[in-house]
Amino acid sequence: MDKSSHISVVLDLSPSQWHLSSLPHNPYPLSFKSFLSQVLAFLNLHIASKHENTLAVFGAFPGKSVMLYSSSNPASDSSDSGNPNIYRPFEIVDSRVVTRIEEELELIDDKEEEAPIGLVGALTKALCYINRITHPTTSTQSTIVEDPAILPDPRILILSVSPDLSTSYIPIMNSIFSAQKLKVIIDVCKVYGPNTVFLEQAAHLTGGSYVYLERRDALLQHLVMSHLPSPALRKLMAVPTQEKIDFRAACFCHKNIIDVGFVCSVCLSIFCAPVPVCSTCRTKFPIKTLQRLNASRAPALRPVNGAAKTSAPSTPSLPSTPR
Repeated sequence: MDKSSHISVVLDLSPSQWHLSSLPHNPYPLSFKSFLSQVLAFLNLHIASKHENTLAVFGAFPGKSVMLYSSSNPASDSSDSGNPNIYRPFEIVDSRVVTRIEEELELIDDKEEEAPIGLVGALTKALCYINRITHPTTSTQSTIVEDPAILPDPRILILSVSPDLSTSYIPIMNSIFSAQKLKVIIDVCKVYGPNTVFLEQAAHLTGGSYVYLERRDALLQHLVMSHLPSPALRKLMAVPTQEKIDFRAACFCHKNIIDVGFVCSVCLSIFCAPVPVCSTCRTKFPIKTLQRLNASRAPALRPVNGAAKTSAPSTPSLPSTPR
């Protein structure tokens, strides 16, 4: 518990979703300005919890992802003289994050259609940053201590407002597997919108917590109670868990989230319907196998001359049968 803790915060900064979140007809409207002020208070609490704690903030904008702040970046310390009545680390974090967000939002063209949110890119950059600070190279040995006993305990917190993007299923799953390899916990706080299937799986598979905010006016309270404690302290606390987890996947052919799919037995690609040739590994499947799978999608019993007849499927060849 004496180890320092590192947290990489990924902010979903979709202008359209935050506009919908601030509409007055919502049960608990939350504007982006109020959201940002509560997130900055949470970041300051993490820094104040322990002097050795480190922090990185990533912004997921439409079509791109940007690092907003890093405690290991010396450039963030070279700001103005500042207010002497404010704790200097707090002022650096607040000014740096707010300034970078304003700069990126000004570059967004309102006339064009909003691009898909770059959440996967921000998550990938957070994992690369964690890998760099936990496995320092010879060029960073002078600034990062290599003793495993005092290395930062890394985790990622995603603050999401955008719905699932089916085309990002494969990159998100690759990110989840990378987080498992690095032993990085991914926490998710769903601030606005419906539950996201992919982020639910990310929190469950990495041992993190997924919190859906029903009272968005209590955002800071949820962040402090659920996401501020380090992984070491969580062993002594009752961390919120998911009662139901949606394990649905997106098909590789149409990028749709499906309930029942057909999996290639060679590369494990998922399809919403039987295909003669796998689009990923180019494996060809027997015609009898396709007929059997197509027959399984139709009712098994079909009336023939007033009687029910069952069609027995042909036995496919085992080596290339989709599972």
